[in-house]
Amino acid sequence: MLLKETKIGICFTGSFCSLDSVLPQMRKLKEHGAELYPVLSNAIASTDTRFMTAKAFREQVEEISKRKAIDSIVDAEHFGPINKMDLMIIAPCTGNTLAKLVNGITDTPVLMAAKAHLRNQRPLLLAIATNDGMGNNAKNIGMALNIKNVYFVPFRQDDPVKKPNSLVADMDKILDAALLALKKTQIQPIIIGEKSL
Repeated sequence: MLLKETKIGICFTGSFCSLDSVLPQMRKLKEHGAELYPVLSNAIASTDTRFMTAKAFREQVEEISKRKAIDSIVDAEHFGPINKMDLMIIAPCTGNTLAKLVNGITDTPVLMAAKAHLRNQRPLLLAIATNDGMGNNAKNIGMALNIKNVYFVPFRQDDPVKKPNSLVADMDKILDAALLALKKTQIQPIIIGEKSL
């Protein structure tokens, strides 16, 4: 098992269309021995969408991790001094979360978990999913690439013709990116080509 006894915080933010592609990766991390600690953003914890209800998503996350999901800023702060993780993953990481992260805003459980984790000088892995990654959020991606202990899952334009500014991580690469991030190494290449059909 590649991740035996590795403690991983797995955080979810509101790119609702991406959630189905993250759950299998969560299972894969678990199968490789990771101890998973789920964290839900306010939007994920409370919003029902055409993709999934908040309750159904929480149930799946808690069933995979075998742990109650953290959904408050108060509980997420424990990732700093009390419950230290080896790795924290935000998947999907929305443009909103990314922008707040690089600007030091801590107003959701996920952002508090990330802030608490980074203060321990441990790796934070971002799997971005944002409609303005090649627009307003491009500068935030650039800033995050220069933050110590922040790493990216490789990403691509998900629909260059209809949504030219949209970027999404290749969620299938979460495990490989996580293994390297644990070694304080950025998986390469970061920017990848179109997904083959």
